Amino acid sequence: MKMNLKFICNKNLVVTEVQPGKSLLDFIRKDLRLTGSKEGCREGDCGACTVLIGELENDRMIYKTVNSCIMPVGDINGKHLVTIEGLSDGKLNQIQNDFVEQGASQCGFCTPGFIVSLCGYFLSNEKPILKDAIDSLDGNVCRCTGYESIRNAINNSIVFLESNEGDSKRHIEKLVSSNFIPEYFLEIPQRLNNLSIDIQKDSVNGDAKQIIGGGTDLLVQRWEEIENADVNLIFNLHQNEKITVEDNICKIKATTTVSEFWESEIIKKYLPEITESLYLFGSLPIRNRATLGGNIINASPIADMTSILLALDAKLIIEGNSRKQIKLNEFYTGYKTMKLEPGEILDDIHIELPDEGARFNFEKISRRTYLDIASVNSSIYLVIDKDVISEVHLSAGGVAPIPLYLFETVNYLKGKEIAFETIKSAAEITLKEIKPISDARGSSAYKSLMLRNLLFAHFAKLFPNIIVVEELI
Repeated sequence: MKMNLKFICNKNLVVTEVQPGKSLLDFIRKDLRLTGSKEGCREGDCGACTVLIGELENDRMIYKTVNSCIMPVGDINGKHLVTIEGLSDGKLNQIQNDFVEQGASQCGFCTPGFIVSLCGYFLSNEKPILKDAIDSLDGNVCRCTGYESIRNAINNSIVFLESNEGDSKRHIEKLVSSNFIPEYFLEIPQRLNNLSIDIQKDSVNGDAKQIIGGGTDLLVQRWEEIENADVNLIFNLHQNEKITVEDNICKIKATTTVSEFWESEIIKKYLPEITESLYLFGSLPIRNRATLGGNIINASPIADMTSILLALDAKLIIEGNSRKQIKLNEFYTGYKTMKLEPGEILDDIHIELPDEGARFNFEKISRRTYLDIASVNSSIYLVIDKDVISEVHLSAGGVAPIPLYLFETVNYLKGKEIAFETIKSAAEITLKEIKPISDARGSSAYKSLMLRNLLFAHFAKLFPNIIVVEELI
């Protein structure tokens, strides 16, 4: 079933009818005939297709980078889409000029994605820092390896912006006067208001069987099927506060993205160690789309966020004919199967706020440190009371058909003191709980060894004055 779309693309209003599951990149290139956004990997890995999505939040424009190749076009409804063509108005903008001067564009295939990502960074940061600007490009790949030239171009852009103070009171006005973005950006907030679209209502198709959250995996694995299917787009289902605290429970909407989770002041306050781990979760454009609920429902045995939530003893709130609660560690019944009936949907994720003395750690082994699927991952949460483990939750990914909660190891660790023999014995129990298989990410023996080492790493990081890894191995 086609969907009526109304949004702003660059400076033009677009009103059309389209299959909502169609890839945004295909719509941009084939329907809008804007070919600056490139199709490279079609998996959200290279960044050549990067675009900006802008929307009003509390009367303020928020722009985020996304991979248009794995975003359903229906999610653009009521928003501002910015492609590389919309970042200059008849002449190169300042970032593009700096790329030219520094020779930062070689074959040019990746350049649109880099420029778009950098514009997104400058739109979101009033006081740009070189390191942070480079980090904002973590989803962009230069196949010609021109990274040093790109770094120099970024530095020049930052220096130019800092030197061009001007009389502007607002950051966006400064970006316009400094030729970072065209002047039409100033009109976008009012124009979006005038669209008068209920994003939540107009995006949801309750009759569709295929539900899509962020789509960062579905549009990689099944994009041709999704393109013409009746889909229920729930990414915009919850527009208000997605993370709240009530009665010592942190309540997280299933549509919360990894970026929103990372940036939440609540998460930073109560679970600061987790925010330090999330840089290992995909790239910025992926984090801007990937949802916590999607990570759970996708049921990948190596899902990073599911590993973290298992260690936090998360509880799932399922909405259907009735509203029910089930613990995440009891949710999976087998490979890609779970306790979810037809017509039911994951609505909320509940986590108890950590006790005083609680400690958390996440570890991940992958072929690349960044932007890679885990071979093995693991998370641990524990509370120490008078030198004894009073509460503990431990998860492991990549060593079973499901994201695994290590029940037997947890039961053993409760009530024990932190000591070498305790941890060695726990590792032996863990190795009996898991059932790894040999695949492209490693042999079963390798995965067993890695999980044992991750268990050692948990305790070495959390108790450096007691545990030394070298003495465990």
